[in-house]
Amino acid sequence: MLSIVALLKPEMGDGARILAAFVFPASSHFMMTNAIIRELVKRGHEVTFITPFSLSKENLGPNYKEILIAQANIWDPMKEMANVNSVLEMSDVNQLTFLRMVNVLGPLSTDFAFEQPEIQALVNAQDKVGKYDLLLVEQFYNEGILILSHLYKIPVVTVMTYGGTNYLSQLFGIVTPWSYVPHLYMPFSDRMPLWERTVNVFISGTEDLLRRYSYYPEQDAILKKHFANKLDRVPTIRELESNISAVLLNGYMPLTSPRPLAYNMIPVGGLHIQKPKTLPENLQKFLDGTTHGAIYFSLGSQVRSSELPPEKLKIFLEVFGTLKQRVLWKFEDESLPNLPANVMVQKWMPQADILAHPNVKVFIAHGGNFGFQEAVHYGVPVLGMPVYADQYSNLNQGKKAGIALLMDYRKFTADELRENLLELLENPKFWNNMKKASKIFRDRPLSAMDTAMYWIDYVIEHRGAPHLVSVGVELPWYQFYLLDVIGLGVAIVFLPILCILLICRKCSRKNTQNKKVKKN
Repeated sequence: MLSIVALLKPEMGDGARILAAFVFPASSHFMMTNAIIRELVKRGHEVTFITPFSLSKENLGPNYKEILIAQANIWDPMKEMANVNSVLEMSDVNQLTFLRMVNVLGPLSTDFAFEQPEIQALVNAQDKVGKYDLLLVEQFYNEGILILSHLYKIPVVTVMTYGGTNYLSQLFGIVTPWSYVPHLYMPFSDRMPLWERTVNVFISGTEDLLRRYSYYPEQDAILKKHFANKLDRVPTIRELESNISAVLLNGYMPLTSPRPLAYNMIPVGGLHIQKPKTLPENLQKFLDGTTHGAIYFSLGSQVRSSELPPEKLKIFLEVFGTLKQRVLWKFEDESLPNLPANVMVQKWMPQADILAHPNVKVFIAHGGNFGFQEAVHYGVPVLGMPVYADQYSNLNQGKKAGIALLMDYRKFTADELRENLLELLENPKFWNNMKKASKIFRDRPLSAMDTAMYWIDYVIEHRGAPHLVSVGVELPWYQFYLLDVIGLGVAIVFLPILCILLICRKCSRKNTQNKKVKKN
């Protein structure tokens, strides 16, 4: 029945006009975004796509209009704030510093976006009302872009490249229990002992305070800077966020632990994964020709293998050379010296298509969301070397599920690397656990993409679907967290006690005075 609904639903929303504004300049985020844009166009929607990464070479057809903007430079300020020379070195940055960094980079990239003439043309366009049916934006530190929904009077669906994060609780009117929902940037599982729960409460509470008293005011100031002379009243970020109809979350079990979700929080993790394509001839031949399996090594789009310390590169090459397996390594400098005969390096490789090859037995990765989902989808155990952000959380979830091992890229030895690889290659428990995880990840009433398309069409058809939105988004923070009720309870308990103490004190004073009078 659900499959029939999924097939019918796109026709009901067919031909909608969608404004998609994605301005954060992280190319990895666009794996999910671009997949959604392609599918919307394929299903007959007219999409105007604001992006720093062009899709024009794909010739998506007349329903696709692209507004290409410049990319904000966020990585240099990040490295400066973290006092590091490369993204790889950010593993030394503590979580509080990272929180402060993203709280700075969000306003920086938002301000940069509003300064682009292409976006100014949208802002200053005449007859905006009725031009679009939906605004699609990324839920990632660019909340100021939500003002386009205010200008064009359209509902909003956001896309989050994480599977969820702490600040979504107030944003969507639910309470995220810090007792068993670890903060995204913390290397904790959902079973936290006392000390980890204490740290989790501290980092989650700190994030809430930073957003309320630092981040939101900065984003509000950016809106006033760009719109004070265009609008009678500039809405606040909190007001704009209350207009969000639904969020598409890049997560799904078993890669995210169970947690409270509102009706309009839709897990669609893995929607970027497509049917495997034929590999380039050299890669196909390399993988087909191995009799003992192969290892794929990639640290993603932002972290560069070529920036690994020289002594660690030497260890990798030495250990790889002793293995029976072949190794495919996404390495940015193809002139890597002393390359063993069983190792092939290339600047770029089609990761998902490689992981889909049956001879690939282990994936060495940094634990980013997209790569980890691909590994689970195709059932390939992971040796993880987390660097920053959600990578620690992702890999710890994988370690808990028995599908991954972790290694500190700064400290590992040749023996540790070899032992970890052999454990993943030869211990059947990792393959068995990964088969179970893959089955759970794939087993859904609708595919991830069909689910995303259903809810986008649903919001369009129901003109924002306000019935999905929790009233919790309207409550002031002290009501949201029941502090007024707690205060009343404390008052009910302690006021009578205080009254009794005051009466006793008064009686005691009176008795003392009477004794003095009698004595005199």
